Parts: sequence; structure tokens; C-alpha cells
Amino acid sequence: MADLHIHTCLSPCSDVEMSPRRIAEEARKQRLEILGVCDHNSAENAAAVAEAAGRFGIRVLPGMEIMSREEVHILALFEELEAALSMQDEVYAHLAGENDETVFGPQVIADAEDGVVGFCPKFLINAASLSLEGVVDHIHTRNGLAIAAHIDRESFGLLGQLGFIPERLALDALEISPHLSMAEARERYGPARPLIRFSDAHALREIGRATTSFALETAAIEEIRMALGGIGGRRILP
Repeated sequence: MADLHIHTCLSPCSDVEMSPRRIAEEARKQRLEILGVCDHNSAENAAAVAEAAGRFGIRVLPGMEIMSREEVHILALFEELEAALSMQDEVYAHLAGENDETVFGPQVIADAEDGVVGFCPKFLINAASLSLEGVVDHIHTRNGLAIAAHIDRESFGLLGQLGFIPERLALDALEISPHLSMAEARERYGPARPLIRFSDAHALREIGRATTSFALETAAIEEIRMALGGIGGRRILP
């Protein structure tokens, strides 16, 4: 069972309780097997969550929730931390402004024991000056998965921002928020693209509130890619 859209205390809109060790402990309680760490425009806490969750045998996929210049949120998930950090470098190069902690709160960089390592000065909730197509291309160049986040939401969702899904946009899947059931999503969006559902957790109580189960041989990006395509016996489970 996977929840591939979890924010940490690095995201300014997330609770400070979303520290690596606490996330790992809550994921164990929820019997999650795969986590995706997708902070806004940054991957700086992914390694700490991976270390903390690894103690419980939970696989962590490092990632980001990138906001394109169209203000569309795209989940970027990678196999290796190096790829996520490379994507982060690209986003940071296109991300203007500095965070104002008095307005948006601190952007905490933590270690696996929940110690504070530092604070990210970047304006993480800002839109990067990368086009939607450019974001998806950069993700795929690094062999990552590009998933349109919470498409049923008006704010920062692909449909809410653009009003349609570009046919040539090479998305790997569409994510549904916890506010819509999978049955409702299938009726609304049809079978044209794979639909998955995750929590978008910004607080501990939200971890695991929406999950997707996959039939995989291993907890790896390529296996999930195959499951999204229904290839080689890998699939999204009902």
C-alpha cells in the first residue's frame, strides 16, 4: 500500500510535527509500504525520511511537488535521491524570491532523528518559471514519474488551472485527492489515463487517508511505471 504524496516540515504550509521520524512512525501505524516525499519545490528532507522509514522496512521514493509557471502542481517521483536533487537544482534555478517566515512559516530541514539541520531560504510556495511541458520533460529526463497532482481540486490542479488535460502532455498518471472516491473519479475522468489516489498529507493525522495499492515485484519506480501501464502483470489494484 502506497501513499506517494506526503509533505514534511520543509513545506511552509505543513505542520511542524511533520518531521522525518514522526512521519515514519505514523506510516508504520498505517501499514504503509511505500512513501513518496513531495515537498513544495524541494527535496531537501527526502533523505532524512528515507533513513527514518527504512528502519521499519518502508521504502521512500524521493520527490517534489513542483509548481509550474501556469501554477499547476506536478508530483515528481524518482528512484534515486541524486535524481531528485538534480531536479531540485533545476527548480531552484527557476524559483524567485526568499521565504518570509513571519508570513509563511519556517521551512525546516531536519535529520532522521528530527533534529533541525537548517532552514530553506527559497520561496518554496512560489511558482517556478518552468512551463508545464518543461517540468514533465525534466522529470522524464531523470527517469522519474510525472503525475498531475489533485486534478479534482480547483486550486493548483491541472483542470482547475487550464480547464483541460493537454493531449500531448506526457503525464504518467493523474492523482485524485482524498475528497473524491476512486469510483467517482473513474466516472468523472474515464479510463484514458491511469488514476491514483494519495493523501497530500500536511499533518500526521492525514498520512494514509488516501492510498493506492499496486501489484509489484519490488518497490521501485520502474515497477510502478509498469503498473500504471498494466505491463508484465504489474497493475493498480482495485
